This record gives sequence, structure tokens and C-alpha cells, in this order.
Amino acid sequence: MSGSFNDMDVPPTLVSFAVGITKASQVGTAAFQRPGSLVAFIPLPVNNQTHMPDWQRTKELFCTISSLVQKGDISSTSVVVEGGAAAAVSRMCFGNKIGFAFHGKLDRVKMFAPLAGSFVVELKEGDGCLKGLDYTIIGSTIEEKAVIIDNQELPLDDLIKQWIKPLSNIFPIEPNKKPAITNVPLYNKRENVSPSIRTAKPRVFIPVFPGTNCEYDTARAFERAGAIPDILVVKNLTATAIGQTVECMERAIRSSQIIMIPGGFSGGDEPDGSGKFIATTFRNPRIADAISELLEKRDGLILGICNGFQALIKLGLVPYGRIIKLNEHDPTLTFNTLGRHVSRMVYTRVTSVKSPWLSLCNVGDIHCMPVSHGEGRFYATENLLYKLASNGQIATQYVSPDGKPSADIEWNPNGSLCAVEGITSPDGRVFGKMGHSERQGENLYKNVPGNKNQMIFESGVNYFK
Repeated sequence: MSGSFNDMDVPPTLVSFAVGITKASQVGTAAFQRPGSLVAFIPLPVNNQTHMPDWQRTKELFCTISSLVQKGDISSTSVVVEGGAAAAVSRMCFGNKIGFAFHGKLDRVKMFAPLAGSFVVELKEGDGCLKGLDYTIIGSTIEEKAVIIDNQELPLDDLIKQWIKPLSNIFPIEPNKKPAITNVPLYNKRENVSPSIRTAKPRVFIPVFPGTNCEYDTARAFERAGAIPDILVVKNLTATAIGQTVECMERAIRSSQIIMIPGGFSGGDEPDGSGKFIATTFRNPRIADAISELLEKRDGLILGICNGFQALIKLGLVPYGRIIKLNEHDPTLTFNTLGRHVSRMVYTRVTSVKSPWLSLCNVGDIHCMPVSHGEGRFYATENLLYKLASNGQIATQYVSPDGKPSADIEWNPNGSLCAVEGITSPDGRVFGKMGHSERQGENLYKNVPGNKNQMIFESGVNYFK
């Protein structure tokens, strides 16, 4: 690899990396799991003559650690990188905010040495499983949210702040303002809507625009729920390809019961904001007419997640239920208050069960799911927010784990007004949301507590049965 940029030259450089694969069910965690566990340091085997790793013994150690993780004898493990074993211990504390106490006087040379490739392991039941290995018990996990070292107690919150501070000017951690959070009453009334034609396996039209990246997760989610997904790649390199795509999209919509606009970064989120490329395409008269026919004559459903939500709101399909010309007073999704992209797990609360997309949920249900976006902050006038809340169109909200809507950036990742995460059309049949409900499966987010399955895909399929 080499190149230049302005007055900087990059010399020819070899970039090398390796990738390993395994079954998701066999993957362990690097975050401490519970207080009261012994923690051991296992150094990488070294050839004393070459001072390089002893490759045969290293391979044997790796296999042993992998086996102990899979059998459950090791509850958590982290590989030592920069900062040595002491830094690895700190990172293992941060995940679940479980504290750690070093035993005896800290061997600073050993604990801070750059012994890359060594292991720090949390043991489930004593150190018997490590028999035959070169290891040292360095401490134990504790209830206190702190690291105790040489009789000094270092609070985890302070350590975390110091850990993330160096890059805070590049990746801000505090928003430029906090959103207003007013009370949104829970809406228990379910809308009495049903399709004109029922089917056991509804067809789902999933358009893939340049930049879309969630189509496969979305298709799998609908397949698991019993639907038939129909993925169509939007081709826009030539006028002929665009015309053919419009024809294909129209046919697909007219033969489907559900339109699903998946997440991604369509058109690179250009020009001037996310979702505009999708919205422009859907405003094509032929496609817009097919959408109107789906909603008004066949009582179909539409779902948009992340980039799809951005498109739905730019079309007016949420919150109005139809494609309209927007003005400056209409709601929007704009840039996060952090001024950057956020990618993390969030908790959301079902605030309204008006939508058929939430028919298998109850008011107050809390779900845990990932978000990944730069423009997810919901904004609307105070008068419109009141109307949406009164009509049960505020479907889901960002909440703290105890279910309270929050203005705190830790729980409301984009600074949405009223902590709004998802809204619907007046009858609930069009649903837009930021959280990636489609990204769930048996071996995902194993270290994050909470219900990961929102059942919106199953709800959408059941609507047609």
C-alpha cells in the first residue's frame, strides 16, 4: 500500500492481517461476568533463545483456552494488547461495571509489560482447570464498582472517563443540547384493521438501493416469521436501467402485501441528508400509485427501519399515511445531537399498540436492540408531538433499562424529542423506527441483558392470516 495526499507521502507499506472463523455458539466474552471470581494471567509461551513466541506451545495454549471457554470453565477472557494485563483487566471491568481487586502488591513490570498475545481469564470455579499451564492468580472480581490496587480504590466511572477522554474531541461523548422530554401517555387501544385479502404467507417487497446494507438480515427475519421476501436491486447507472427498475418495482409492489425499506446509507446519505434518494425514487408516479393502491385498496403494510424510516418520514408516509409534499413544519429525522454517527445497543419501550406491527407486544414492553445511524434525532413541533401522542402514533421510545423515557445520551443516543424511536401512520399500518429489530438471533448480544426479539415481523405476518 502506498500513496499521497496533498503534501504527505505514504511509503510503500505492507499491511497484513488474519481472520479466523468459528461457530457463534462457541464464542466467549471479554467482560467480567460476576463478582467473586478468581482471575488469572497466562503469559504467551516464549522461546528463551530467540525471544520470539514458542509457536508450538502457543498453538497448544490457544487450543486449551478455546476448549475451556467452550466448556464454561472460563467465564470471560481477554487477550493482552497495548497497556499490558492491567489494561486488559480494566477493559474487562468496564463492560458490566464489575470491579476488580489485585491480590497482594502489584508486580508493575509484569502487569504493564506489552506481553501481546497473553491472556487474562476469569475462572468459573477455582483454578483447577488451569492445571499444567503457566499462570498466576492476579486478583478477583468484586461487588464494588472500582479497581483496587495497592490499597487504592479507583472508581470505574472515573477510569472509563479517562479511557475515552483522549478521542473525545474527535468522537464527542457529550451532546450539544438535551432534548425536551414530556410525558407521553401509554396507548392501549388496538386499531381494528385487517386486510381485504388474507394469506398465510404474505410477500414482502425489499428494495436494495445503492448503499443499503440490511437486506439480508431483513429477509431472514421475515422468512423466520413465515413471509416470502422478494429482494430487488435498484439499478441506476443508466437511464435504461432506471426505467427497467421502476417497472420492476411497480410490479413487485402490486404483487406484494408488505413493503419493507431496510437500513443502510442509500446514496451515501447524499444529497443533503439520509433517505432522500429512496424518497425521490418512491415519488415516481408509477411507484407512488402502486403504494397508494397497496395501502388504500388492499390494506397492506409498510415498514421502514433506520434508513427506511428516514425515507418514510421524507415521503410523509409517517406520520400521515400517504405520500405528500412536505413543508418546514413537518416532522423530520435530523443529525444526532452528538454530531456524529452512533453505533450501540439501546432499550426501547412500546408506548402504543395501535399498529398491527406491534400486535404481539403489550404496552410497556421493553426491548434491547442495536442502533447505527448519524441522522436519527426525531424532531417535530410541540403541537404535532401532542397530536401524535394523543392518537397513539408514538409507537416506541428510547428508555433507560427501568423503562423511563430519557433525555440522557446514554439511553437516548441521538437526542430525539420525547425520546421518540418509532412512529406510525394514523391507522398504524405504516411503521418507521430507528432501532434494528431485524438484527436478532440466538447467539447475538449474549453479554447484553434484555429481550432482543420485538416480534414485529411475526406481527406483520399474522396480520394477513
